Amino acid sequence: MPTPAPSSLLAPSTLLTLLFAAFLVAGLALRFWLASRQIRHVARHRDAVPAAFADRIPLTAHQKAADYTITKARFGLLEMALGAAVLLGWTLLGGLDALNQFLLDALGGGMLQQLALLTAFAAISGLIDLPATLYQTFVIEQRFGFNQMTARLWLADLAKSTLMGAAIGLPIAALILWLMGAAGPLWWLWAWGAWMGFNLLLMVVYPIFIAPLFNQFQPLEDESLKARVTALMQRCGFAAKGLFVMDGSRRSAHANAYFTGFGAAKRVVFYDTLLRQLSPGEVEAVLAHELGHFKHRHIVKRIVSLFALSLAGFALLGWLSTQGWFYTGLGVLPNLSLEGVAGSAPNDALALLLFLLAVPVFTFFISPLFAQLSRRHEFEADAYAVAQTNGSDLATALLKLYEDNASTLTPDPVYVKFYYSHPPATERLARMPNLAPTP
Repeated sequence: MPTPAPSSLLAPSTLLTLLFAAFLVAGLALRFWLASRQIRHVARHRDAVPAAFADRIPLTAHQKAADYTITKARFGLLEMALGAAVLLGWTLLGGLDALNQFLLDALGGGMLQQLALLTAFAAISGLIDLPATLYQTFVIEQRFGFNQMTARLWLADLAKSTLMGAAIGLPIAALILWLMGAAGPLWWLWAWGAWMGFNLLLMVVYPIFIAPLFNQFQPLEDESLKARVTALMQRCGFAAKGLFVMDGSRRSAHANAYFTGFGAAKRVVFYDTLLRQLSPGEVEAVLAHELGHFKHRHIVKRIVSLFALSLAGFALLGWLSTQGWFYTGLGVLPNLSLEGVAGSAPNDALALLLFLLAVPVFTFFISPLFAQLSRRHEFEADAYAVAQTNGSDLATALLKLYEDNASTLTPDPVYVKFYYSHPPATERLARMPNLAPTP
Protein backbone atom coordinates (compact mmCIF):
# COMPACT_ATOMS: atom_id res chain seq x y z
CA MET A 1 0.00 0.00 0.00
CA PRO A 2 1.58 3.35 -1.01
CA THR A 3 2.52 5.81 1.70
CA PRO A 4 0.33 8.92 1.58
CA ALA A 5 1.93 12.29 0.89
CA PRO A 6 2.88 14.13 4.09
CA SER A 7 0.41 16.95 3.42
CA SER A 8 -2.49 14.50 3.29
CA LEU A 9 -1.76 13.42 6.88
CA LEU A 10 -2.93 16.80 8.14
CA ALA A 11 -6.47 18.09 8.04
CA PRO A 12 -6.75 21.48 6.29
CA SER A 13 -7.69 23.17 9.57
CA THR A 14 -4.64 21.72 11.34
CA LEU A 15 -2.38 22.71 8.46
CA LEU A 16 -3.73 26.28 8.59
CA THR A 17 -3.17 26.41 12.34
CA LEU A 18 0.44 25.29 11.96
CA LEU A 19 1.11 27.68 9.07
CA PHE A 20 -0.46 30.60 10.90
CA ALA A 21 1.57 29.91 14.03
CA ALA A 22 4.78 29.42 12.05
CA PHE A 23 4.34 32.65 10.05
CA LEU A 24 3.42 34.56 13.21
CA VAL A 25 6.51 33.36 15.09
CA ALA A 26 8.80 33.89 12.08
CA GLY A 27 7.41 37.37 11.47
CA LEU A 28 7.79 38.31 15.13
CA ALA A 29 11.37 37.01 15.19
CA LEU A 30 12.22 38.96 12.03
CA ARG A 31 10.68 42.16 13.43
CA PHE A 32 12.66 41.81 16.64
CA TRP A 33 15.88 41.18 14.70
CA LEU A 34 15.35 44.20 12.47
CA ALA A 35 14.48 46.47 15.38
CA SER A 36 17.52 45.26 17.32
CA ARG A 37 19.74 45.99 14.31
CA GLN A 38 18.29 49.47 14.04
CA ILE A 39 18.85 50.20 17.73
CA ARG A 40 22.45 48.98 17.69
CA HIS A 41 23.33 50.73 14.42
CA VAL A 42 21.90 54.10 15.46
CA ALA A 43 23.52 53.86 18.90
CA ARG A 44 26.95 53.13 17.36
CA HIS A 45 26.76 56.28 15.22
CA ARG A 46 25.20 58.52 17.87
CA ASP A 47 28.34 60.44 18.81
CA ALA A 48 29.42 61.63 15.36
CA VAL A 49 27.50 63.45 12.65
CA PRO A 50 28.08 61.83 9.24
CA ALA A 51 30.86 63.64 7.41
CA ALA A 52 28.58 64.78 4.60
CA PHE A 53 26.42 66.69 7.12
CA ALA A 54 29.02 67.78 9.65
CA ASP A 55 28.87 71.43 8.58
CA ARG A 56 25.07 71.60 8.52
CA ILE A 57 23.71 69.42 11.34
CA PRO A 58 24.75 70.17 14.96
CA LEU A 59 25.88 67.23 17.05
CA THR A 60 23.11 67.94 19.57
CA ALA A 61 20.45 67.61 16.84
CA HIS A 62 22.05 64.40 15.57
CA GLN A 63 22.08 62.92 19.07
CA LYS A 64 18.47 63.95 19.67
CA ALA A 65 17.44 62.15 16.47
CA ALA A 66 19.38 59.06 17.54
CA ASP A 67 17.82 59.03 21.00
CA TYR A 68 14.33 59.58 19.56
CA THR A 69 14.79 56.74 17.07
CA ILE A 70 16.14 54.34 19.71
CA THR A 71 13.39 55.19 22.19
CA LYS A 72 10.67 54.57 19.62
CA ALA A 73 12.31 51.34 18.47
CA ARG A 74 12.61 49.99 22.01
CA PHE A 75 9.00 50.80 22.74
CA GLY A 76 8.14 49.18 19.42
CA LEU A 77 9.58 45.91 20.72
CA LEU A 78 7.00 45.93 23.50
CA GLU A 79 4.23 46.77 21.03
CA MET A 80 5.29 43.86 18.80
CA ALA A 81 5.14 41.40 21.68
CA LEU A 82 1.77 42.73 22.83
CA GLY A 83 0.41 42.69 19.28
CA ALA A 84 1.42 39.06 18.77
CA ALA A 85 -0.12 38.06 22.11
CA VAL A 86 -3.37 39.87 21.31
CA LEU A 87 -3.50 38.27 17.85
CA LEU A 88 -3.07 34.82 19.36
CA GLY A 89 -5.72 35.68 21.92
CA TRP A 90 -8.24 36.63 19.26
CA THR A 91 -7.53 33.60 17.08
CA LEU A 92 -5.97 30.35 18.28
CA LEU A 93 -6.74 30.97 21.95
CA GLY A 94 -10.43 31.51 21.22
CA GLY A 95 -11.08 35.17 22.00
CA LEU A 96 -13.02 35.93 18.84
CA ASP A 97 -14.96 32.69 19.14
CA ALA A 98 -15.94 33.51 22.75
CA LEU A 99 -17.03 37.04 21.79
CA ASN A 100 -19.08 35.70 18.89
CA GLN A 101 -20.79 33.06 21.02
CA PHE A 102 -21.58 35.62 23.72
CA LEU A 103 -23.23 37.95 21.20
CA LEU A 104 -25.10 35.05 19.58
CA ASP A 105 -26.57 34.13 22.96
CA ALA A 106 -27.47 37.75 23.67
CA LEU A 107 -28.76 38.84 20.25
CA GLY A 108 -29.32 35.70 18.18
CA GLY A 109 -28.20 35.51 14.58
CA GLY A 110 -28.72 38.25 12.02
CA MET A 111 -27.41 41.61 10.91
CA LEU A 112 -27.60 43.17 14.38
CA GLN A 113 -25.39 40.47 15.87
CA GLN A 114 -22.87 40.76 13.05
CA LEU A 115 -22.59 44.53 13.38
CA ALA A 116 -22.34 44.13 17.15
CA LEU A 117 -19.47 41.68 16.65
CA LEU A 118 -17.58 44.13 14.43
CA THR A 119 -18.26 47.00 16.85
CA ALA A 120 -17.25 45.03 19.94
CA PHE A 121 -14.07 43.81 18.25
CA ALA A 122 -13.12 47.37 17.26
CA ALA A 123 -13.91 48.72 20.74
CA ILE A 124 -11.91 46.03 22.56
CA SER A 125 -8.98 46.40 20.16
CA GLY A 126 -9.03 50.16 20.66
CA LEU A 127 -9.02 49.78 24.45
CA ILE A 128 -6.08 47.37 24.26
CA ASP A 129 -4.13 49.84 22.08
CA LEU A 130 -5.05 52.83 24.24
CA PRO A 131 -2.18 52.65 26.80
CA ALA A 132 0.42 52.43 24.03
CA THR A 133 -1.13 55.41 22.22
CA LEU A 134 -1.16 57.48 25.40
CA TYR A 135 2.45 56.57 26.19
CA GLN A 136 3.63 57.46 22.69
CA THR A 137 1.87 60.83 22.76
CA PHE A 138 2.31 62.02 26.34
CA VAL A 139 5.62 60.36 27.23
CA ILE A 140 7.79 59.77 24.14
CA GLU A 141 6.60 62.68 22.00
CA GLN A 142 6.46 64.91 25.08
CA ARG A 143 10.00 63.97 26.14
CA PHE A 144 11.45 65.02 22.79
CA GLY A 145 9.44 68.24 22.54
CA PHE A 146 7.03 67.23 19.77
CA ASN A 147 3.73 66.83 21.58
CA GLN A 148 1.50 69.90 21.69
CA MET A 149 -1.66 68.01 22.63
CA THR A 150 -3.52 68.68 25.85
CA ALA A 151 -5.52 65.94 27.54
CA ARG A 152 -8.70 67.83 26.64
CA LEU A 153 -7.81 68.03 22.95
CA TRP A 154 -6.80 64.36 22.94
CA LEU A 155 -10.16 63.34 24.43
CA ALA A 156 -12.00 65.55 21.96
CA ASP A 157 -10.13 63.94 19.06
CA LEU A 158 -10.91 60.48 20.43
CA ALA A 159 -14.61 61.27 20.73
CA LYS A 160 -14.79 62.78 17.24
CA SER A 161 -12.86 59.94 15.59
CA THR A 162 -14.98 57.32 17.37
CA LEU A 163 -18.25 58.94 16.31
CA MET A 164 -16.96 59.51 12.79
CA GLY A 165 -15.74 55.93 12.54
CA ALA A 166 -19.15 54.65 13.60
CA ALA A 167 -21.03 57.02 11.28
CA ILE A 168 -18.91 56.01 8.27
CA GLY A 169 -17.85 52.47 9.13
CA LEU A 170 -21.13 50.91 10.23
CA PRO A 171 -23.08 51.73 7.03
CA ILE A 172 -20.34 50.41 4.71
CA ALA A 173 -19.93 47.34 6.95
CA ALA A 174 -23.69 46.73 6.86
CA LEU A 175 -23.67 47.04 3.06
CA ILE A 176 -20.82 44.55 2.64
CA LEU A 177 -22.40 42.10 5.10
CA TRP A 178 -25.70 42.37 3.25
CA LEU A 179 -23.98 41.72 -0.08
CA MET A 180 -22.19 38.70 1.40
CA GLY A 181 -25.54 37.20 2.31
CA ALA A 182 -27.71 38.34 -0.59
CA ALA A 183 -25.60 38.71 -3.74
CA GLY A 184 -24.87 35.04 -4.40
CA PRO A 185 -21.52 33.35 -5.14
CA LEU A 186 -20.12 36.51 -6.74
CA TRP A 187 -20.92 38.68 -3.74
CA TRP A 188 -17.22 39.50 -3.42
CA LEU A 189 -17.23 41.27 -6.79
CA TRP A 190 -20.17 43.46 -5.78
CA ALA A 191 -18.60 44.11 -2.37
CA TRP A 192 -15.32 45.09 -4.02
CA GLY A 193 -17.15 47.58 -6.23
CA ALA A 194 -18.94 49.06 -3.22
CA TRP A 195 -15.68 49.31 -1.27
CA MET A 196 -13.83 51.03 -4.12
CA GLY A 197 -16.71 53.44 -4.69
CA PHE A 198 -16.70 54.25 -1.00
CA ASN A 199 -12.95 54.97 -1.03
CA LEU A 200 -13.22 57.25 -4.06
CA LEU A 201 -16.12 59.11 -2.47
CA LEU A 202 -14.16 59.49 0.75
CA MET A 203 -11.27 61.09 -1.15
CA VAL A 204 -13.67 63.81 -2.29
CA VAL A 205 -15.56 64.18 0.99
CA TYR A 206 -12.66 64.02 3.46
CA PRO A 207 -10.95 67.39 2.78
CA ILE A 208 -14.24 69.29 2.63
CA PHE A 209 -16.27 67.82 5.47
CA ILE A 210 -14.18 65.52 7.70
CA ALA A 211 -10.73 67.09 8.06
CA PRO A 212 -12.20 70.46 9.25
CA LEU A 213 -13.75 68.64 12.22
CA PHE A 214 -10.24 68.05 13.59
CA ASN A 215 -8.20 71.01 12.31
CA GLN A 216 -8.65 74.56 11.19
CA PHE A 217 -7.81 75.31 7.55
CA GLN A 218 -7.18 78.91 6.63
CA PRO A 219 -6.43 80.20 3.12
CA LEU A 220 -2.75 80.93 2.58
CA GLU A 221 -2.38 84.66 3.30
CA ASP A 222 1.27 85.21 2.36
CA GLU A 223 0.75 86.85 -1.05
CA SER A 224 4.37 86.47 -2.09
CA LEU A 225 4.42 82.76 -1.29
CA LYS A 226 0.98 82.30 -2.83
CA ALA A 227 2.15 83.87 -6.10
CA ARG A 228 5.26 81.73 -6.10
CA VAL A 229 3.35 78.51 -5.42
CA THR A 230 0.63 79.36 -7.96
CA ALA A 231 3.25 80.00 -10.65
CA LEU A 232 4.88 76.67 -9.88
CA MET A 233 1.58 74.79 -10.18
CA GLN A 234 0.73 76.54 -13.44
CA ARG A 235 4.18 75.70 -14.77
CA CYS A 236 3.61 72.06 -13.83
CA GLY A 237 0.08 71.95 -15.25
CA PHE A 238 -1.54 71.28 -11.86
CA ALA A 239 -4.88 72.74 -10.77
CA ALA A 240 -6.00 72.83 -7.15
CA LYS A 241 -9.13 74.02 -5.40
CA GLY A 242 -7.12 76.19 -3.02
CA LEU A 243 -4.03 76.71 -0.89
CA PHE A 244 -4.59 76.20 2.83
CA VAL A 245 -2.64 76.39 6.08
CA MET A 246 -3.49 73.79 8.74
CA ASP A 247 -2.97 74.36 12.46
CA GLY A 248 -0.79 71.28 12.86
CA SER A 249 1.03 72.94 15.75
CA ARG A 250 -2.01 72.34 17.98
CA ARG A 251 -1.02 68.67 18.17
CA SER A 252 2.61 68.29 17.17
CA ALA A 253 5.78 70.16 16.32
CA HIS A 254 6.34 67.89 13.31
CA ALA A 255 6.09 69.68 9.95
CA ASN A 256 4.55 68.54 6.68
CA ALA A 257 2.76 69.52 3.50
CA TYR A 258 0.44 67.42 1.39
CA PHE A 259 -2.17 67.26 -1.34
CA THR A 260 -5.58 65.97 -0.44
CA GLY A 261 -8.81 65.34 -2.28
CA PHE A 262 -9.57 63.93 -5.68
CA GLY A 263 -10.59 65.44 -8.99
CA ALA A 264 -12.04 68.93 -8.55
CA ALA A 265 -11.67 68.66 -4.76
CA LYS A 266 -7.85 68.62 -4.81
CA ARG A 267 -6.26 71.13 -2.46
CA VAL A 268 -2.78 71.95 -1.17
CA VAL A 269 -2.31 71.94 2.60
CA PHE A 270 0.70 73.34 4.45
CA TYR A 271 1.27 72.73 8.15
CA ASP A 272 1.78 76.04 9.94
CA THR A 273 4.95 74.51 11.42
CA LEU A 274 6.32 73.99 7.91
CA LEU A 275 5.82 77.62 6.94
CA ARG A 276 7.62 78.74 10.11
CA GLN A 277 10.63 76.50 9.53
CA LEU A 278 11.26 76.86 5.78
CA SER A 279 12.05 79.78 3.52
CA PRO A 280 9.72 80.51 0.57
CA GLY A 281 12.15 78.84 -1.84
CA GLU A 282 12.30 75.76 0.35
CA VAL A 283 8.51 75.61 0.62
CA GLU A 284 8.31 75.81 -3.17
CA ALA A 285 10.82 72.96 -3.50
CA VAL A 286 8.86 70.75 -1.07
CA LEU A 287 5.67 71.46 -3.00
CA ALA A 288 7.46 70.65 -6.28
CA HIS A 289 8.38 67.28 -4.79
CA GLU A 290 4.71 66.58 -4.10
CA LEU A 291 3.84 67.74 -7.61
CA GLY A 292 6.39 65.24 -8.88
CA HIS A 293 4.23 62.44 -7.49
CA PHE A 294 1.32 63.68 -9.59
CA LYS A 295 3.50 64.30 -12.67
CA HIS A 296 4.76 60.71 -12.54
CA ARG A 297 1.21 59.51 -11.83
CA HIS A 298 2.29 57.86 -8.60
CA ILE A 299 -1.09 58.59 -7.00
CA VAL A 300 -2.99 57.01 -9.88
CA LYS A 301 -0.66 54.02 -9.85
CA ARG A 302 -1.22 53.53 -6.14
CA ILE A 303 -4.99 53.75 -6.56
CA VAL A 304 -4.88 51.19 -9.37
CA SER A 305 -2.68 48.96 -7.22
CA LEU A 306 -5.17 49.34 -4.38
CA PHE A 307 -7.97 48.36 -6.75
CA ALA A 308 -6.11 45.26 -7.93
CA LEU A 309 -4.97 44.11 -4.48
CA SER A 310 -8.38 44.68 -2.92
CA LEU A 311 -10.03 42.75 -5.77
CA ALA A 312 -7.69 39.82 -5.14
CA GLY A 313 -8.40 40.13 -1.42
CA PHE A 314 -12.16 40.09 -1.83
CA ALA A 315 -11.94 37.14 -4.24
CA LEU A 316 -9.83 35.21 -1.72
CA LEU A 317 -12.23 36.11 1.08
CA GLY A 318 -15.13 34.95 -1.09
CA TRP A 319 -13.56 31.48 -1.30
CA LEU A 320 -12.27 31.24 2.26
CA SER A 321 -15.61 32.28 3.77
CA THR A 322 -17.15 29.04 2.42
CA GLN A 323 -14.44 26.78 3.86
CA GLY A 324 -15.07 25.39 7.34
CA TRP A 325 -11.36 24.79 7.92
CA PHE A 326 -10.71 28.52 7.54
CA TYR A 327 -12.67 29.15 10.73
CA THR A 328 -11.61 26.16 12.80
CA GLY A 329 -7.98 26.50 11.73
CA LEU A 330 -7.94 30.01 13.22
CA GLY A 331 -9.66 29.09 16.47
CA VAL A 332 -13.29 29.86 15.67
CA LEU A 333 -16.28 27.52 15.57
CA PRO A 334 -18.41 28.51 12.55
CA ASN A 335 -22.00 29.48 13.21
CA LEU A 336 -24.83 27.17 12.20
CA SER A 337 -25.88 28.59 8.85
CA LEU A 338 -28.48 26.49 7.08
CA GLU A 339 -30.65 27.90 4.33
CA GLY A 340 -34.26 28.15 5.42
CA VAL A 341 -33.55 27.26 9.07
CA ALA A 342 -34.86 29.85 11.49
CA GLY A 343 -32.28 31.14 13.94
CA SER A 344 -29.30 30.06 11.90
CA ALA A 345 -26.48 32.60 12.01
CA PRO A 346 -24.29 33.69 9.09
CA ASN A 347 -20.51 33.65 9.33
CA ASP A 348 -19.93 36.80 7.30
CA ALA A 349 -18.68 39.07 10.11
CA LEU A 350 -16.51 36.24 11.44
CA ALA A 351 -15.01 35.73 7.99
CA LEU A 352 -14.24 39.44 7.64
CA LEU A 353 -12.52 39.67 11.02
CA LEU A 354 -10.53 36.45 10.61
CA PHE A 355 -9.38 37.56 7.17
CA LEU A 356 -8.27 40.97 8.46
CA LEU A 357 -6.42 39.31 11.34
CA ALA A 358 -4.71 36.59 9.31
CA VAL A 359 -3.72 38.30 6.07
CA PRO A 360 -1.06 40.63 7.59
CA VAL A 361 0.65 37.61 9.15
CA PHE A 362 1.17 36.00 5.74
CA THR A 363 1.84 39.15 3.71
CA PHE A 364 4.36 40.73 6.10
CA PHE A 365 7.27 39.10 4.28
CA ILE A 366 6.49 40.82 0.97
CA SER A 367 6.25 44.30 2.52
CA PRO A 368 9.85 45.19 1.44
CA LEU A 369 8.68 45.09 -2.18
CA PHE A 370 6.14 47.84 -1.56
CA ALA A 371 8.66 49.84 0.50
CA GLN A 372 11.18 49.63 -2.35
CA LEU A 373 8.59 50.84 -4.86
CA SER A 374 7.70 53.76 -2.59
CA ARG A 375 11.36 54.75 -2.22
CA ARG A 376 11.76 54.69 -6.01
CA HIS A 377 8.78 57.02 -6.32
CA GLU A 378 10.38 59.40 -3.81
CA PHE A 379 13.58 59.53 -5.86
CA GLU A 380 11.54 60.31 -8.99
CA ALA A 381 9.66 63.07 -7.17
CA ASP A 382 12.96 64.52 -5.93
CA ALA A 383 14.33 64.56 -9.48
CA TYR A 384 11.21 66.36 -10.69
CA ALA A 385 11.48 68.94 -7.90
CA VAL A 386 15.12 69.64 -8.72
CA ALA A 387 14.21 70.13 -12.38
CA GLN A 388 11.43 72.60 -11.51
CA THR A 389 13.03 74.54 -8.64
CA ASN A 390 16.39 75.22 -7.07
CA GLY A 391 17.99 71.91 -6.10
CA SER A 392 19.82 73.47 -3.15
CA ASP A 393 16.48 74.67 -1.76
CA LEU A 394 15.15 71.11 -1.79
CA ALA A 395 18.33 69.84 -0.15
CA THR A 396 18.24 72.40 2.66
CA ALA A 397 14.48 71.88 3.13
CA LEU A 398 14.95 68.14 3.50
CA LEU A 399 17.77 68.66 5.99
CA LYS A 400 15.62 71.02 8.05
CA LEU A 401 12.71 68.60 8.02
CA TYR A 402 14.91 65.67 8.98
CA GLU A 403 16.38 67.74 11.81
CA ASP A 404 13.09 69.20 13.02
CA ASN A 405 11.36 65.81 12.91
CA ALA A 406 14.35 64.12 14.60
CA SER A 407 14.78 61.63 11.77
CA THR A 408 18.06 59.80 12.17
CA LEU A 409 20.73 60.27 9.51
CA THR A 410 22.25 56.87 10.29
CA PRO A 411 19.54 54.18 10.03
CA ASP A 412 20.47 50.53 9.66
CA PRO A 413 20.63 49.70 5.90
CA VAL A 414 18.76 46.39 6.28
CA TYR A 415 16.06 48.07 8.37
CA VAL A 416 15.74 50.73 5.68
CA LYS A 417 15.24 48.20 2.89
CA PHE A 418 12.54 46.41 4.84
CA TYR A 419 10.55 49.31 6.28
CA TYR A 420 11.40 52.74 4.90
CA SER A 421 8.87 54.18 2.48
CA HIS A 422 11.14 57.24 2.06
CA PRO A 423 14.88 56.93 1.35
CA PRO A 424 17.26 58.06 4.11
CA ALA A 425 18.54 61.61 3.85
CA THR A 426 22.02 60.41 2.90
CA GLU A 427 20.69 58.62 -0.19
CA ARG A 428 18.35 61.41 -1.25
CA LEU A 429 20.89 64.21 -0.91
CA ALA A 430 23.66 62.19 -2.55
CA ARG A 431 21.64 62.15 -5.77
CA MET A 432 20.79 65.83 -5.85
CA PRO A 433 24.08 67.30 -7.12
CA ASN A 434 23.76 65.08 -10.19
CA LEU A 435 20.14 66.15 -10.66
CA ALA A 436 20.62 69.88 -10.27
CA PRO A 437 19.79 71.85 -13.46
CA THR A 438 22.56 73.65 -15.26
CA PRO A 439 22.39 77.44 -14.61
